[in-house]
Amino acid sequence: MEPSQRNTETPSFQYATVPVDSSGRATVFRPFSLSSPHSRAFHLAWLSLFSCFFSTFSIPPLIPVISSDLRLSASAVSAAGIASFAGSIFSRLAMGPLCDLIGPRTSSAILSLLTAPAILSTALVSSPTSFVLVRFFVGFSLANFVANQYWMSSMFSGNVVGLANGVSAGWANVGAGVSQLLMPILYTTIAEFLPRDVSWRVSFVFPAVFQVITAVLVLLYGQDTPDSNRKASNRNKDRTPVEEEHSSFVRILLDGLGDYRAWILALLYGYSFGVELTTDNMIAGYFYERFGVNLEAAGTIAASFAISNVASRPAGGMVSDLLGKRYGMRGRLWGLWIVQSVAGLLCLLLGRVNSLWGSIAVMWVFSVFVQAASGLIFGVVPFVSTRSLGVVAGMTGSGGTVGAVVTQVLLFSGDNVRKQRSISLMGLMTFVASLSVTLIYFPRWEESFVVLHHLPNPMTVPSGYLETRKRTMIRS
Repeated sequence: MEPSQRNTETPSFQYATVPVDSSGRATVFRPFSLSSPHSRAFHLAWLSLFSCFFSTFSIPPLIPVISSDLRLSASAVSAAGIASFAGSIFSRLAMGPLCDLIGPRTSSAILSLLTAPAILSTALVSSPTSFVLVRFFVGFSLANFVANQYWMSSMFSGNVVGLANGVSAGWANVGAGVSQLLMPILYTTIAEFLPRDVSWRVSFVFPAVFQVITAVLVLLYGQDTPDSNRKASNRNKDRTPVEEEHSSFVRILLDGLGDYRAWILALLYGYSFGVELTTDNMIAGYFYERFGVNLEAAGTIAASFAISNVASRPAGGMVSDLLGKRYGMRGRLWGLWIVQSVAGLLCLLLGRVNSLWGSIAVMWVFSVFVQAASGLIFGVVPFVSTRSLGVVAGMTGSGGTVGAVVTQVLLFSGDNVRKQRSISLMGLMTFVASLSVTLIYFPRWEESFVVLHHLPNPMTVPSGYLETRKRTMIRS
């Protein structure tokens, strides 16, 4: 049984509506409130990332129409899908250190404002090359995920951070499903008044405007930490030379890159969220081609896969927190392995089902497990490194898009792809990758997947832990 983390004796941080720990982080998660800076940050974070997912996945449901108009080959469509993930790799790697330097609020808003013109420029593409380039730059917006998770880890205490990360990312990921559902409807509605080759272009005005609006809201109403924005916090003149060295960019970066656990979590995320991204990118076309459903029906089926994020990814975060309270870090790791392994087996089964409704049913169950696995992974991320939280989150987030790129290149590229077989192989790769969780070890609690030494103070994080760990890391 773990000691309670709740510490409301915090004179420096007084929020009438939410109890906080000694760092001002909320020790309870109240998603249906706007009364505290923690809750406002939560809603701004998920809504901003939602708009980025909507933009990135507003293109796939209209691929049949765009391909017909631009005469795109199957290989060109596949290359564009890979390009969208490749763009996200670089931007996610950069976003982590950027959050460490200027805070998640400003980082998130800047990225959304810079990538909104990219989705708008989809209306101007006229060749396969320009289509691939647009998808590459639109993919940069998915780096907003790193800011999202960093922000939640800055606002919520260790006993609820898994749930906060899971709900924030889960609700945001629904944007991919909503775009799969709404973009075909938006296109067909506009096509009643404009020519088809103009209608799909006009459709992309909506996601671009939506993204700009959410960026402005983040700048107006968000703050980086419970008490202030990062820029204001950095004006603190009381920091010692040791603390200044501790917070230097190079040390933050090297500390994160040198932690092997971050690389393992990146691999795991590559075959949870990366698999989810790959599925989002091809599942509408899979049902459209294999079972002969129309464009709207294929979009609706694909939307149901992504929309389950509203509950499944938060459930993963909640399970991680519950297992952490009951069994310590070992519980979090075991939960992650079980859920991700089941996801891999269900994906393998999806490629072997030959009926429409059977495939839909397996896809639904698969979506729950693969998305919950992502939530479980980010239930572990905040405990890897306090000093390099942004770097670790960026590495893990980039792992998701690297996994998507590798899977897309190996299994879904070319003009003669057998998608049924590729989906099953993707499931097998997911199952094998999940075994890497057995290598993760946390020396602070002497806990790993296999070995557990019962200490008086196991997971989750007790009150004051973050400050204690900071001082320990500085001394070392």
